[in-house]
Amino acid sequence: MEESQLLNPTNIGNWKLRNRIVMAPMTRSFADDHTGVVRRDVVEYYRRRAADGIGLIITEGINPSPRAKGTFGIPGLYTKDQITAWRKVTDAVHKEGGTIVAQLWHVGRLTHPKLTGGYPPQAPSSIRAEGLVHRLRKPYEMPEEMTESAIQRVIKEYAQAARNAMDAGFDGVEIHGAHGYLIDQFNSEVTNIRKDRYGGNLAQRLTFMKEVLTAVVKEIGAEKTIIRFSEIKDDLPNYQWGEPEETIKTFIRSFQDIGICIVHPSTNHFTEILVNGMTLHELVRKYWKGVIIGVGNLNVDLASNAIREGMIDLAAFGRPLLANPDFVERVKQGRAIASYDPKRDLCSLL
Repeated sequence: MEESQLLNPTNIGNWKLRNRIVMAPMTRSFADDHTGVVRRDVVEYYRRRAADGIGLIITEGINPSPRAKGTFGIPGLYTKDQITAWRKVTDAVHKEGGTIVAQLWHVGRLTHPKLTGGYPPQAPSSIRAEGLVHRLRKPYEMPEEMTESAIQRVIKEYAQAARNAMDAGFDGVEIHGAHGYLIDQFNSEVTNIRKDRYGGNLAQRLTFMKEVLTAVVKEIGAEKTIIRFSEIKDDLPNYQWGEPEETIKTFIRSFQDIGICIVHPSTNHFTEILVNGMTLHELVRKYWKGVIIGVGNLNVDLASNAIREGMIDLAAFGRPLLANPDFVERVKQGRAIASYDPKRDLCSLL
């Protein structure tokens, strides 16, 4: 039987990845809710996946500031105690030969003052999100439209968090610019109706994202910076890009302007057609020559074929890695991948 393309090693910048399997970022809420410090069991959670041989681990979303928090138990990277705790995680992963990057995540308007220390949600425009805050189960509150000084402050917080990630021993960072969170709120015409340089047409609305990426790249380098972006919005299930191909071209030009090397286009369904018979990842590959991380309910065969065809370079898996801490070994041996069972999810920590 032909060996899966997932098992081929690859070098990306200074990262020497043992294979092309990526642990997708998954909200786990395992940090102390008051301090944002990850606990010792989180060390074992990531160490075990590294010991299995996963090529690249992307952490759960990590807040660059207290106002970025969108639910209970989210870790941070803005205090010394948080940095020290994450250092234990990265040390454990590196001892197992793994590579790990920190996903930096600001939820913007999708939060509540009870989670942000009493501060109102931040957003590009004062437009209230519909629905209930995750786990808190309270309606979203009206967000505070960010002034330009507030925008610059948040950009500095991203840059500082990226620097802190390096101090904590991470190999890089992923900027979460997808799923309707703060960066994506600036990107979208639904949530951004500003009249200044951060609003306007799509290219202008991407200004905030570009400034965040530019600040992060200045701190840690383009080769260590991943950007995640998407059409899908967690709070707007029916949202669609009006002109998908032109939208992707505009995003790609922005990434090329900054000089980053790795993109992570996010979708719930990898094979879903976006436009003109092409999927999201096929459209991105049409215009992007750099590294693409594929994601979206992938299975081993689908991911392996996509890598073989050159559509993607790395394949990210989420729930299969929770259900199978020995995922890589199962792929090597051609064994069945166990299905994820949410009733057993607490056991997946170990």
